[in-house]
Amino acid sequence: MSVVVWIAAASFAGWLWLLVGQGFFWRTDLRLPPREEPEHWPSVAVVVPARDEAEVLPSSLPSLLAQDYPGHAEVYLVDDGSTDGTGELARTLAERAGGLALTVTSPGEPPAGWTGKLWAVRHGMDRARARDPEYLLLTDADIAHAPDSLRTLVAAAGTGGYDLVSQMARLRVVSGWERLVVPAFVYFFAQLYPFRWIGRAGGRTAAAAGGCVLLRADAAERARVPDAIRHAVIDDVALARAVKRAGGHIWLGLADRVDSVRPYPRLAHLWRMVARSAYAQLRHNPAVLVGTVAGLAVVYLAPPVALFAGLAANSPGAAVLGGLAWLVMTATYLPMLRYYRQPPWLALTLPATAFLYLLMTVDSAVQHYRGRGAAWKGRTYARPGTSAPEESRP
Repeated sequence: MSVVVWIAAASFAGWLWLLVGQGFFWRTDLRLPPREEPEHWPSVAVVVPARDEAEVLPSSLPSLLAQDYPGHAEVYLVDDGSTDGTGELARTLAERAGGLALTVTSPGEPPAGWTGKLWAVRHGMDRARARDPEYLLLTDADIAHAPDSLRTLVAAAGTGGYDLVSQMARLRVVSGWERLVVPAFVYFFAQLYPFRWIGRAGGRTAAAAGGCVLLRADAAERARVPDAIRHAVIDDVALARAVKRAGGHIWLGLADRVDSVRPYPRLAHLWRMVARSAYAQLRHNPAVLVGTVAGLAVVYLAPPVALFAGLAANSPGAAVLGGLAWLVMTATYLPMLRYYRQPPWLALTLPATAFLYLLMTVDSAVQHYRGRGAAWKGRTYARPGTSAPEESRP
């Protein structure tokens, strides 16, 4: 059992470090920073890339059009080659709901070197520039906003002097698989990109949540976005990095009333969501993949294995160290479960969920080397250095 004891000790040491040395990533109290309403409300252009989003638009688009914003704001929905009537539905919803002005436009197929979503964002930004907005709100078609969402984002950006303010939308948690996988998705994201580190001026950590990004128009110009990140699969992180490299001050936190309405009822839907970009997150590096798999195994899988193996083999060292590591892991997951209004006992399932994420990451690498590349809304992108994107609608 000596090997198991040493692995359990390494896992426990790792969890002690994660508890206090990784930006307190497990805390969920970082919400929009203090803000004061400005005397002059700047103009805002809301850009919404949409590809085959007819299922979710009735639950999301009216919330954007109903924004209670004192300044000038208008919405640009970019219908990116939809086949389900997304554009027409958007116009119909705008006629019924009223509110902010809506422009529906289409960008055509992306040229080589562009991901479809970023090409759509670029087209929307180009259309918006005719109005010379001071801010851009980049939001996905599945995101529903509270009536004061835009108002509070702009006030927070102005008060704090931020060039980019992003909120991690609360994802839907209804089905059993969503309960198991979704809170862990945000937990792992915060572990990779501790929110408190992101907001540090001059710090290196940069990330954003693509569903809700308020960006100063002049900061976008300085960072040359989206052109500078046109090939990025994980576009929100790439956007934040570009803005920060250009000297911008950015902020990311959890949202209270910005929600994703997209359903993920089956494991296959969640699997595709994670696997489509997991290997890109590892920069398509086999060595990093091996290290990530080993790290997940030691940090998340070893504690319960050591606990039960130690009990079965009468090895107190393995059992105690494994149990302590699992206890710390469970404690750090509880705040995220509370944020998602889930029962505390689900924290005990985190090792199993981590194993699922390990398999998803490996599958992402397998699909990459099979030449399938990443995908967004039915459009498959060839891996870097190969042929141009192709259509592959299911």
